[in-house]
Amino acid sequence: MSQQSMEAGAAVRWPEGNRSAVALAFDLDGPTGDAMLKGTIWTRPEYFSQGAYGPWRALDRILRLLDAHQVPATFFTPAWVVETWPEQCRRIVEHGHEVAHHGYKHEKYWDLSTDEQRQVVETSQRIFQDVLGTTAVGFRTPSGDWRPQTPALLAEMGFLYSSSMRGDDRPYLHAGGKLIEIPARSDMDDYASLAYTTNPDWPSGGDRIAGYEPTLDNWTREFDGYHAEGLCLSTIFHPKVVGKPGRAALLDRWIQHMKEADGVWFGTCAEIATWWQQQHGTEQAA
Repeated sequence: MSQQSMEAGAAVRWPEGNRSAVALAFDLDGPTGDAMLKGTIWTRPEYFSQGAYGPWRALDRILRLLDAHQVPATFFTPAWVVETWPEQCRRIVEHGHEVAHHGYKHEKYWDLSTDEQRQVVETSQRIFQDVLGTTAVGFRTPSGDWRPQTPALLAEMGFLYSSSMRGDDRPYLHAGGKLIEIPARSDMDDYASLAYTTNPDWPSGGDRIAGYEPTLDNWTREFDGYHAEGLCLSTIFHPKVVGKPGRAALLDRWIQHMKEADGVWFGTCAEIATWWQQQHGTEQAA
């Protein structure tokens, strides 16, 4: 993985003198993923409806919350979800937020050839333009990984940034400086605290392994650390997980905590990538 050469302790100057940056990011997966790709989801209506809860019900709750706080967000959305819930997805754009690429049906990019990846991106971009009137400039790999050729392909296809890897606490550069990475660490994935259960493994995604107060404490301490060092925090939140009523109240409290800190810049991933490109776009990746 190529990475911008910047000393680990080097201070970042964010816009308007802000100390740190926050890119709130949600993966609006809906029911897409392995079960849909294999076709087994159609035999388990409860699994489909559990995923559908994200765009159908939870998304509006999150949009209202973001409106109340007047902060922007990025929604990485499989194009199948845009096709299936067009009105709900159009509201993301209408509320001033960003919609970015997340596959067509949440494909595993490491299983796809370069040509197959290109086809998924082209199909998704066409749907985004037809339904939302916008073209994605951002990418988050649905599979959590990619092939070595993927960053160069994304840059060739006009993408400004990725938010897929974990290599820093600030943006950095791929593909010879042509693609910006906005890291989103697994520490800030809501599944880690609010969705996984192994004992018992039922209902899948329905129980949590951490209480709400410890979860809020974890998120708060992560932000406080990022803010103290002047870094860029991004999230891997899922409306179907964090968008339930009690969990949305948790998210509300966390955003309020960040807003009360002195000098936080809230931006979409595209806004942060654009600013970073203006500041560091001529630097060569190591």
